[in-house]
Amino acid sequence: MAGIKMAESELSMRSCRELWTILLGRSALREPAQIEAELDRHWDRLHQGLNYYKPPSNSSATKVKENKEIAQPLKDFGLRISKLLGLDEQQSVQLLQCYLQSDYRGTQQSLKVALKDERQSQTLVLKIADYYYDERMCLLRCVLLLLTYFQDERHPFRTEYCNCVNKLEKDLISNYQAQFEKLFKAEAPTWETHGNLMTERQVSVWFLQCLREQSLLLEIVFLYYAYFEMGPTDLLSFTKMFKEQGFGLRQTNRHLVDKSMDALVDRIGYLSSLILVEGIDIEFLHKCALENCTDQHQFSSAPEIIKEIDQLLLTFGDIAHHGPVLLAWVLLRHTLQPDESSPVVRRIGNATLQLGVFKYISTMLKGLSLSGNDCIASTAKMCTYGLLSFVITSFEVESLQTDGVATQSSHLTDAACEVLSAPSLAEVFWEMKPTMGLGMILDTAVGMFPQKTGPLLQLLTALLSNKSTVEKVYNFLDKMSFYTQFYKHKPNDVVSREDETLWRRQTQKLLYPLGAGQTNLWMPQGVLGQVMMGGEQGYLVRWDFSYSSWTLFTCEVEMLLHVVSTADVMAHCARVKPILDLVHKIISTDWTVSDCLLPLTSRIYMLLQRLTSVINPPVDVIASCVNCLSVLAARMPGKVWSSLQHTGFLPFASNPLTNLVQCASAEGMKAGNYGNLLVQIEQPRGEYAVTIAFLRLLTTLVKGQLGSTQNKGLIPCVLLVLKEMLPTYHKWRYNTYGVQERIGCLILELIHAILNLSPEEEDQGSTPTLQSLCIYSLANTEAGQAVVNIMGVGVDTIDKVLAAQPSSCGSEGPGLILIQTVKLAFSITNNIIRLKPPSDVVSPLEQALTQHGGHGNNLIVVLAKYIYHKHDPALPRLAIQLLKRLATVAPMSIYACLGSDAAAIRDAFLTRLQSKTEDMRIKVMILEFLTVAVETQPGLIELFLNLEAKDGSEGSKEFLLGEWSCLHVVLELIDSKQQGKYWCPPLLHRSALCFLLALWQDRRDSAISVLRKKERFWENLTTPLFGTLAPPSENTEPCALETCAFVMKIIGLEIYYVVSGSLEPSLKDGLRKFANARRYEYWSQYVKSLVCHVAEMEEEGICYFAETQMLISAWRMLLILSTGHSDVMHLSDDATKLKLFMDVLDGTNAALTTPTSVPCLRLGSMMATLLLVLLKQWRSVVATAPDILSPLSLILESVLQADQHMMERTKAKIFSALISVLHIQGGDISQLPQLLLCVCETVKDEAVALTDSTRLLNQAGSAAEDEDSMETDCPRSSQKDQRDGVCVLALHLAKELCRTDEDGEHWVSVMRRVPVLPSVLSTVELSLRSKQNLYFTEAALHLLLTLARTPQGAAAVAGAGVIQTICLPLLNVYEGSLNASQSFSRKSQDSACWPGVYRLCMSLMESLLKTLRYNFINEALDFVGVHQERILQCLNAVRTVQSLACLDEADHTVGFLLQLSSFCKEWQFHLPKLLRDVQVNLCYLCQTCTYLLHSKKMLHHYLQAKNGETLPPAPLPRAQRTPQTPSKKPEDGSEREEAERKALLAVQCSLLKILSKTLATLQHFTPDCCQILLDQSMDLAEYRTLFVLSFTTPAFDPEVAPSFGTLLATINVALSMLGEIEKKKEPAALSLATLTSSEEIQALKSLLMFTMENCFYVLISQAVRCLKDPAILPRDKQRLKQELSSELSTLLSSLSRHFRRGSPSSPASGILPSTQAKPPTPGSKMSHEGQEPFIQLVQAFVRIVQR
Repeated sequence: MAGIKMAESELSMRSCRELWTILLGRSALREPAQIEAELDRHWDRLHQGLNYYKPPSNSSATKVKENKEIAQPLKDFGLRISKLLGLDEQQSVQLLQCYLQSDYRGTQQSLKVALKDERQSQTLVLKIADYYYDERMCLLRCVLLLLTYFQDERHPFRTEYCNCVNKLEKDLISNYQAQFEKLFKAEAPTWETHGNLMTERQVSVWFLQCLREQSLLLEIVFLYYAYFEMGPTDLLSFTKMFKEQGFGLRQTNRHLVDKSMDALVDRIGYLSSLILVEGIDIEFLHKCALENCTDQHQFSSAPEIIKEIDQLLLTFGDIAHHGPVLLAWVLLRHTLQPDESSPVVRRIGNATLQLGVFKYISTMLKGLSLSGNDCIASTAKMCTYGLLSFVITSFEVESLQTDGVATQSSHLTDAACEVLSAPSLAEVFWEMKPTMGLGMILDTAVGMFPQKTGPLLQLLTALLSNKSTVEKVYNFLDKMSFYTQFYKHKPNDVVSREDETLWRRQTQKLLYPLGAGQTNLWMPQGVLGQVMMGGEQGYLVRWDFSYSSWTLFTCEVEMLLHVVSTADVMAHCARVKPILDLVHKIISTDWTVSDCLLPLTSRIYMLLQRLTSVINPPVDVIASCVNCLSVLAARMPGKVWSSLQHTGFLPFASNPLTNLVQCASAEGMKAGNYGNLLVQIEQPRGEYAVTIAFLRLLTTLVKGQLGSTQNKGLIPCVLLVLKEMLPTYHKWRYNTYGVQERIGCLILELIHAILNLSPEEEDQGSTPTLQSLCIYSLANTEAGQAVVNIMGVGVDTIDKVLAAQPSSCGSEGPGLILIQTVKLAFSITNNIIRLKPPSDVVSPLEQALTQHGGHGNNLIVVLAKYIYHKHDPALPRLAIQLLKRLATVAPMSIYACLGSDAAAIRDAFLTRLQSKTEDMRIKVMILEFLTVAVETQPGLIELFLNLEAKDGSEGSKEFLLGEWSCLHVVLELIDSKQQGKYWCPPLLHRSALCFLLALWQDRRDSAISVLRKKERFWENLTTPLFGTLAPPSENTEPCALETCAFVMKIIGLEIYYVVSGSLEPSLKDGLRKFANARRYEYWSQYVKSLVCHVAEMEEEGICYFAETQMLISAWRMLLILSTGHSDVMHLSDDATKLKLFMDVLDGTNAALTTPTSVPCLRLGSMMATLLLVLLKQWRSVVATAPDILSPLSLILESVLQADQHMMERTKAKIFSALISVLHIQGGDISQLPQLLLCVCETVKDEAVALTDSTRLLNQAGSAAEDEDSMETDCPRSSQKDQRDGVCVLALHLAKELCRTDEDGEHWVSVMRRVPVLPSVLSTVELSLRSKQNLYFTEAALHLLLTLARTPQGAAAVAGAGVIQTICLPLLNVYEGSLNASQSFSRKSQDSACWPGVYRLCMSLMESLLKTLRYNFINEALDFVGVHQERILQCLNAVRTVQSLACLDEADHTVGFLLQLSSFCKEWQFHLPKLLRDVQVNLCYLCQTCTYLLHSKKMLHHYLQAKNGETLPPAPLPRAQRTPQTPSKKPEDGSEREEAERKALLAVQCSLLKILSKTLATLQHFTPDCCQILLDQSMDLAEYRTLFVLSFTTPAFDPEVAPSFGTLLATINVALSMLGEIEKKKEPAALSLATLTSSEEIQALKSLLMFTMENCFYVLISQAVRCLKDPAILPRDKQRLKQELSSELSTLLSSLSRHFRRGSPSSPASGILPSTQAKPPTPGSKMSHEGQEPFIQLVQAFVRIVQR
């Protein structure tokens, strides 16, 4: 439907309200040039005024009908509007289009229905009529705004306004005057002329509009003539016009005036009167009179006009509005023609005084101040000031009085006070001579002081406007020279002249009957007094002596305190109230004078106490007292509060406050004197001066940040407000319109102030605080419902109240107070939800906010409909902010709550979002709301995304953007061509990107798929990353940082989730361009400089820290992604990577080596994470980097000194980084001593802390397997054992450093200085005993193991008592396992486990024994004795469990036994039985290993059946992340086979290692070959026979004893494996050259050679032992010789073939050095083929056997 969504013609069809909003500066157009352009474009409309709206005409109707662009229903509807409003047809259609664009509250669909349905279309027509009336008003307001500010130097658009006013000036007024005449003469419309919709009610609406327009037109005319001169002819025409119209009282349609319009009619009268006074130009006349040049005045040359006006004005005098005009005319005639005009002047003057002109002036000025804009009121005061000044200067004050001196004088004083309250006039007044103008009124008032204090104090209060006037008023009152007093009878102590005109005092006199010692005034002896009035009525005497009025005021207050319970109290109150009002105005204007006023202000407390406790308290005086205290409380809240507590005025608690529920119930609370006053006096009367003052005082005290104790004292006061006032104030009786709104606003301001107290000011103890009480009461009592009701006022009610205000420019109208109240209610509710402690129970407030009401009356709809409010942009903004909060926290669907209004509200949101002139902050808030909705409100976001399936079918995967999709706006906002334009400021751009990021983070695939395919989307999105930001400084724009962060995150998410091949080409191009433009280097440098800037500014802190953090986080994400996606991101150049890495290092260094503030530490932690990732991923780059250890060492030192509570995670990251660097760069380092010292200190401290926390845990009896907490900032007492904890990493780093420092040059001295080993060992002991702290124990053993490899280290470890630490406690680690197979963990070797700890202990013992030899033999035997069961169990277990963990333990055990076997004699001596058991078990182990290596199929079957693990327990190399496509791979089977092959290979290698070590150990338990062959006298009993005399192949049955066949089979298996490796023929076995590197193959060959050597050695030794053993039968010996001869000959020939091909010699001396005296193999390759030493040995043995 054309015309509903406005096209590009938006600018030409700017509505008047939109223009007014722009001129007020409430739109996006804020630049002077933009304002000027708007004024230029629309000045003609402003010039025409209401004539811009034309009456209907045939030609216009024809044009509408011929217009093809407008839909027919809209044309027909436009003609209906034209009929009702009497408006031009084309303008009616245009009005309709504007209305539909900005104010229509429905959708396109609902509009179609409304146009067809009669009832709905009638309602729509009436709404458009209201819209039209508002447009007319806004047009006039625009002109009024220009005239208000075109000469105001402070206004930002003054120049533009001024240029426009200069253009408008010509015939503007004649135009507007004609329009005014037309309006008051207009006939009321009827249903015959305007259609049947023109009902009586509509006629009344029309007339109200007519009066408003008249009022506005007169305001414009009045302001115009305040700046421009009115000619005599114009004055005459205005006088005639106003006379005809009766100053607003003789409207053509006056029969339509009802009570509600009286204020408007009065206003028209006031303005008419003021225009004529302004036209007479009294101020210039006064000036001419003073300078005696009256001929210069414009009227001096227009005598005819003067006569004509004379005749007109002589008929005046029947309406009060005539008064000021007549008065001004009297002055004009009296000044210009003093002689001729006396009879006219007298007649008109009398009429003026009869009208009570001065009373009228004060009424008029009050009326104008209350309703309407300040400019009109202040201009009226200026105008009246000139009039009054001239009147008082020209005529005697007495001559201006008709009905009694007192009343007329007081009216004149009232008028003067009203006039002087204009700020600029007070200063003008003080600069004038006291005998001139209004100074004479002041003089008169001084003459009656202090007999009458009121007039003088009233005037002086009005004359206070700024600090300089305060000083003048204070000094004026401080130096009084007359004291006027009234006497009924002549006193005895005075003497007088005969004529009684002069009195003289004979004695000094106290002026106040107050007690001794109190402040008082003395009248000295001999003072002369002039009798001003004497006779029977009494004497009025003016005494001539100097005194200070301030002392007099103190006495007056003191007197009131004395007479408070007597009948005189009301009279005294009347004297004291003006004093209090003056004090209030003085200290409000200039605080510095308050010290001088201390005698008065200090008595206010007593006054308050006394006055509030009398039977009929003087409410106005009490209100004045409280007002004074409010001002004092703003500067010294503590003092005011402590003094107030003693007055009994405030509510108080009689019981101590303990908990919230008791508090909120108000149990034991007393209302105080104020509470009684409210209920007994104010509510029945309907006047609430004290309540308003009380609320202001409370708010001031709360804002004064009293501190927690005093704030708790305020709880009863606040509770009174929450319990007795907030829920019921709207039901109270009110005499004055607007007071209810004001009280509501003040209550909410108080609550708002309390909720904004920061936690530091609110001591969070166990007792309730002000804030917690407020939150509890609002969430759980009827106070919360009252706030909900305020929010539920709704946009329509607010619009009605605003419309009822006389002028929308007013700053204090009830409508604006209502808006302020609703805004406060939004803010309070938002804060309550934010601050409310989490609870399982839903509070009544939350229920009220989220309940679904029928028929669209729930609160959510009301909140959403505030989007229709146009007057104050903050109102819809705060409503959306609250919706955003509710969308985040409330468990409900906002979409469901909106019901049938959802689409219409969506359209309204988007209309405001699309508008180019809309206030930017509303747009930002709408986008923020939608951003939250992406995650929490799926229904709502679908409504706003408005995606339509491409081919119209439901299941379609492709989507298009619907007409009402928010993405249209978002795409426009991120368009690089739009940036920098006024409708797309940076903040809005940032919000649009934040919304897009939310879509990506929430994986809204349908929306993302549409966006990524949009033309130039990726180019526009990435534009910010190609810009250049200013270097970080105070003025850095936070939103620029956020913008770039959002873009980086979106790109990162896209790269992460989409397979690299499927990325959009435009994104790939963008990334390539990014790399080519060297943006990686730029951003790396920028991020580094940002971190450095934060580090430099840490003392002051920076305002954009959150944005900095966000950018660094996004950059970190991009870099981490680039390590895995370098192909897409084009980050493969090593030089660039190195630069990026060094920047990260520098940034980390900057953040962590400064004196650390919280922001620095946070950034440092983020950078450290990135550093760690890059160290792991870019090893090759890091290897080429310059020295990294030095800066890292410095960082570590700094981090270790920082606040430990915060640094736990960061320390861990730095330790981890150091370990990585040592692995990558290695080498000797200059920082080693210092670094080692730091690390050792940390290890010691952490070990001690861990010991303490473990003991605490044990004492508490809590389980060690506490839930795995990721909490990093837990207190030190609850130290946790974590794999990546500081303690564990520090141990690992210490291990690496000790490994680097092999010769112990540094670590020895460090460990002497720092008791690392004792503290570590004691913690290990405790951990083993309690079976806790697994990771720590494991790391500690690794460190000990590293140390144990060098003699110095081993000595240190042994010396520190390692055996006591480990030997017995280690039993706890495996005791309690149910059976053998369970106790040998099936876990991977890599993951930490208690069996792993046991294996490490075994290795440690092995290493210590190997290094220390005899020095450690006793400890080693102790160890083997304690753990003998486990050792034997382990050797046996290989047969039943072939998991790598089990094999690993067997490997470690045999390794240890190998070392121990070197000390056979000692072992035999101490543990003979164990030795025998070990020998037997080792033989069986040899048999098991051989069998399993020989029978691969059997081994494979065992692995599958017993372990249930077909996949390898050993870790595989990590593959690249698998692409997104979920297609099944056919290679799955082959992958599985390959994995099984790897598992088999790993097990075979383990078995081979165990076998080689077992044989090497057995070698020590069998006689030395050379010795047994050559030494005939050898004692054979020393060595047992290990293998039985049998030659069967080894069996898997434990019943079959190991035999010589086992040894021969072992040699055969080793030989066949060697062959396999050489030939690489069988893929299932060891020849997987693809899986194992050449080094691994080489090591495997060496291991096989070593196994064969040892096997031959044991075989020969055992054979000779048998041959020499007399116990063996000769037959068996013969058989042994035969079998060995044939078997060994076969083996030798195979070996010879093998060596001829060139196989490596045994590495025996290298890998596992033999410990015997004469090694059989030197380990070097022989030059002669087949001459391997051990082969020669075997050949020699064969020769012996064959003999």
